[in-house]
Amino acid sequence: MKIGIPKEIKDNEFRVSLTPNAVATLVANKHEVVVQKDAGKENGFFDEMYKKSGAQIVNSLEEVYQSEMVIKVKEPQKKEIPLLKEKQILFCYLHLAADRELTQELIKKKIIGIAFETVTDDNNNLPLLIPMSMAAGKIAISKGASLLQKSNAGKGVILGGLPGVRKAHVVVIGGGIVGEYALKEALAMGADVEVFDINVNRLKELDTLYGPYLKTIYFSEESLKESLKKADLIIGAVLIKGAKAPRIITRDMLKLIERKSVIIDVSIDQGGCVETSKPTTHANPTYEIEGVIHYCVANIPGDCPKTTSSALSNAISPYSVKIANLGYKKSILEDKHLRNGLNLFLGNVTNKEVARDLKFEYKDIESII
Repeated sequence: MKIGIPKEIKDNEFRVSLTPNAVATLVANKHEVVVQKDAGKENGFFDEMYKKSGAQIVNSLEEVYQSEMVIKVKEPQKKEIPLLKEKQILFCYLHLAADRELTQELIKKKIIGIAFETVTDDNNNLPLLIPMSMAAGKIAISKGASLLQKSNAGKGVILGGLPGVRKAHVVVIGGGIVGEYALKEALAMGADVEVFDINVNRLKELDTLYGPYLKTIYFSEESLKESLKKADLIIGAVLIKGAKAPRIITRDMLKLIERKSVIIDVSIDQGGCVETSKPTTHANPTYEIEGVIHYCVANIPGDCPKTTSSALSNAISPYSVKIANLGYKKSILEDKHLRNGLNLFLGNVTNKEVARDLKFEYKDIESII
């Protein structure tokens, strides 16, 4: 199979989908790999390294998109959509439930869209999302700590406080991977941390791992409102696999939050869990509503691409090899986890959550393949 790896063109997205080592594995399995010039340059993965791994370096996106399978990091941008071809495999983060326009365009192109974020494993986890969720949780706290500084228009507090001065209050909404890595980072910095979730068993796990320093709270609107009154930093970390994120913080709730506090809405990839959230970029990451600073960058892990590219490549490499070795039909039919990752198939929406949230007809892949 011919496999293409483009240079990412989303604003300030410097990650690359596969490292030279992962490319070497595909080449060893008798596949042809083309890599766009400088695709991995920002991460220290130079063109010569890809050449030594057996890849061919090409100059343009157009050449990359001549491939049977395109493996990239983020969803295709407007410039890339016209390059897609019928029956072409697109393997990347898609986050379709938050973007009807993109979904409609990809349906028209009749591609085979396998989304990193809905591929599962035997433990019903999301193995291709987990490493980026870990990174997003960690980065969210460091970003929040920086934005709270007065020089960045924040209220001027230190997360861990100082002797005789209260610690900053961090509220984490959602106890999944993003939430856990955020709360762990915040605790390490000495903050006073609360985490909200609706899964009692998950709260028990977190309490066992991080108590008594961590406060675990079963979510209700009233309990959240009480926490928001004293919050300095709020992390939105709500995830429902494949679905649009529910709105947990309403605009009215912003009035409860002290001015110059910070919201980091990590859920923005799936539409955001704050009513006032809208996607921002690393170039222009923040805005204020009701005096509350919002940071809603849709590709947070892209800010640390050297680390996150390697972690992502390690996770997706085995799946890339399987798809290439077996072809899309056999790999989808034989591997239920890749089948769960299939969001679009030749003009059909094959993910229930995406179909429901965007009001498209859902098609069971086994009925159409």
